[in-house]
Amino acid sequence: MTGHQPHVSPEKSPSRPARRLSFLTRICMAGVLFFSLSFAAHAWPQKHADFANHNLSLYQQVAGRIQNKILARLGEGKNNRDRYFIIPFAYQNKGNDPGYSHSFMTVIRVLPDNKQVKLVRGITTRTYKDREFQAFTVSWLPHDFTADPNLCVFKGFGARLFPTWNQCPPVEGKSFKLEETLQLAANVKNAVCMWGPYEITKEGFDLGVKRLRLLESGKIKYRADDRLTRKDQSAINCFHAMAGLTDFYPNGGLFGTGFKMWGINGTARVLLEYNDTARLRKILLEPVDEKNDRYGFVYATDEKGRYYNPFKTASAYQR
Repeated sequence: MTGHQPHVSPEKSPSRPARRLSFLTRICMAGVLFFSLSFAAHAWPQKHADFANHNLSLYQQVAGRIQNKILARLGEGKNNRDRYFIIPFAYQNKGNDPGYSHSFMTVIRVLPDNKQVKLVRGITTRTYKDREFQAFTVSWLPHDFTADPNLCVFKGFGARLFPTWNQCPPVEGKSFKLEETLQLAANVKNAVCMWGPYEITKEGFDLGVKRLRLLESGKIKYRADDRLTRKDQSAINCFHAMAGLTDFYPNGGLFGTGFKMWGINGTARVLLEYNDTARLRKILLEPVDEKNDRYGFVYATDEKGRYYNPFKTASAYQR
């Protein structure tokens, strides 16, 4: 027995414009997927570092670069007068975490050849390729940082936004030597940025010595977030310890809060201030290009592996 077959209306086929739109949509989605996958594969190409001195320690590489750069500036002839230089630095990790970031600066006085001069008390005199020089580093950190490298930067709810809410206390500070500071960077495999050497006047050198003496006096303490303590100079951070040869410079950063003014960003801000202020006061004898003057030292185990390299030009280190 056959029953009555209900009448079924044929489905309406999509209109031509709808079919065209659907086809274009699929093409666009395929294109987006293709470029997304391509971007994921190639978004962060490895920047190559120079491995020629990979067997040397970080300190040996940095010291060698400073010495060779300054010797080239002095030339082959006899040096008849004092010459003064600054070498600004920064280090940071891949995330630019404030607890793993630092700004510091080395100051060098090259002594004239075969001439008796008055040496600066308390600063070691050294010799490199028959050139005598005095050097010191402004590297302001908690005095026990080598034993306890857990830096208190922001502690407590809202501490980043409201300085009065930050529970990190001021602590006794210490200005570490260059070799000590670079070892701290190497211990946590940080990227180190170096600028210069830049030539400065004797006045600039004397101001650097004056800043070192202030830090060594014990009159001022260390505090990573110094928004409340910098004005009365009761406590300052590494950024402001090296920032003002003449003054303690402003916060910088987002809305003037100092946010993200640490590591490479911090020292870059210092150099902008030096270029705008110190050069006008005849302290800095040459222009500073804080972006193009950067030279990096990055931690890497070998050339084939991936490593953090935020620099256009860098050398690799492993210790």
